[in-house]
Amino acid sequence: QVQLAESGGGLVQAGGSLRLSCAASGRTFSGYAMGWFRQAPGKEREFVAAIRLSGSLTYSADSVKGRFTLSRDNAKNTVYLQMNSLKPEDTAVYFCVYGLTVNDVSRWYDYDYWGQGTQVTVSS
Repeated sequence: QVQLAESGGGLVQAGGSLRLSCAASGRTFSGYAMGWFRQAPGKEREFVAAIRLSGSLTYSADSVKGRFTLSRDNAKNTVYLQMNSLKPEDTAVYFCVYGLTVNDVSRWYDYDYWGQGTQVTVSS
């Protein structure tokens, strides 16, 4: 059983930055990957980034490469999503995810636990 606590969302102007945090608690010793998805109204759920919990491999969607950076603090069981050069199209609810046996990090249904979501709004 894993619980995910997200924070860091908010309202920011285009070109600004935000950092999202996701702290995992519970039985977190057997996880495979953690990451972030986002969903805007009327749009499909979209993969953003993920990181392996063993090793240092990271994965990012093409739409955020060069702007978003995913990092991990193993001691705190926390992942961070640093979002720079934000655009209005980044506006969405961002969900932290945790997977026990993930086959493809970009598939939302491969993850076992989801956070409640945090709203990111980027104004023009």
